[in-house]
Formats: sequence, C-alpha cells, structure tokens
Amino acid sequence: MAAKPEKTNVMRVLDQHGIAYTARDYTKTGAVSGAEVARALGLDPDAVFKTLVTAAASGEHYVFMVPVERELDLKKAARAVGEKSIRMIPQKELLPLTGYIHGGCSPIGMKKQFVTVIDETAQLYDTVTFSAGKVGYQVELSLKDLRKVVPVTCADICEE
Repeated sequence: MAAKPEKTNVMRVLDQHGIAYTARDYTKTGAVSGAEVARALGLDPDAVFKTLVTAAASGEHYVFMVPVERELDLKKAARAVGEKSIRMIPQKELLPLTGYIHGGCSPIGMKKQFVTVIDETAQLYDTVTFSAGKVGYQVELSLKDLRKVVPVTCADICEE
C-alpha cells in the first residue's frame, strides 16, 4: 500500500472543511468488490459502506449508503425518503448525474447534493469508510464529521 494516497476531490472537500479523516489506498491490492476492499484494508466490512444512487417515480434522485456485504432494500429505502418506489439508476447515468463512475461514487462532492441516507448500523461505529471519489481510494471518518459535509440521515434500509 502506498504511504500517502493520492488526493481526491473528496479529500480536498474534507480538507477545506477542516475535517480529520484517514485516507486509504487499495490500488495495489487487486480488490474489486466492497468486501474485497474491506479485507484488503483490514477493516470490518460492516463499517465499510458503498454509495448507491437511485431514482424515484417522482423523478427525484436519492443516495443510499449500505455496508458492502449488504444489499439495499428498495421498499425500505423508498419509505425512508417518503417515496412510493425507487429504483437503482442505470450505470450509464451515474457519471452525468453525479460526476462519479461506478466503483468510485462518494456521497461527498457530487455535482448536486442529493438527499442521502446511511444504514442505521453506521451509528454503531466510531468511524465509517466509503469511497474517496476515485476507484482505489477510500476515506474513513466519523459519522458526525460526514454530517458536517453531507446532510445524511440514518434509517433501516438494508435487506434482512
């Protein structure tokens, strides 16, 4: 692993807000899935989150963060944001909508700030880890500090 990870836009935003974080570089590990990334970094996969972007029938978009080994429950997610239904957006829509590619999507620094919900289990950990906005890089920080940059709420949004 690299001694000092490359700075990503997410890290720059955190720096601008004076927020302490741990940058993690897994570019040399060969890890692809979130579970592989957690293992490669020696982290609890329940405290490593993937960022998912959805669209509702209303036309609104929502961001959900779930532990890497869990799946988003679309019905619970829709209830959490007051929508009748939501669906995952097609991968080809991700970059134009958020500015991020699949595997490097972060709730911080999207082109537009969307309503963001993290699974309630995040509250069980001192820190959470998620994409730093570029494949191969993660950031770890407290939920409290994440909320200083993104107005994130907690809800039960994972499949059983």
